[in-house]
Amino acid sequence: CMVNNVQSFEDLNIWKRSSSLAVKIYRDLKPINDFGFTNQIQRAVISISNNIAEGFERRSDKEFKQFLFISKGSCGEVRSMVHIGFELGYFDKKRYDEYIRETIEISRMIAGYIKSL
Repeated sequence: CMVNNVQSFEDLNIWKRSSSLAVKIYRDLKPINDFGFTNQIQRAVISISNNIAEGFERRSDKEFKQFLFISKGSCGEVRSMVHIGFELGYFDKKRYDEYIRETIEISRMIAGYIKSL
């Protein structure tokens, strides 16, 4: 699996952006004492970058594509939870807007990679 002759998943912009989003969300939710919510969104957000990495490492376009679909689904789950987290007061408006924009953009980027395979 060589998307534009990329040698490692760490070089993929979709991996960089999604892992950065995971770190931000983990940090933002550190003080929140709602295990059910934080556990669910953290598992979903980390799943985006982890599935990109796992799919890439399998070195098969078919398998990479499958993992990208899973990653895209996790991205939608995170966006859904960001809406809920905002309603619950876990994210301020600035963070909410940033996370919605970022999940939409990451989802578009993943779709682009899927098409290129």
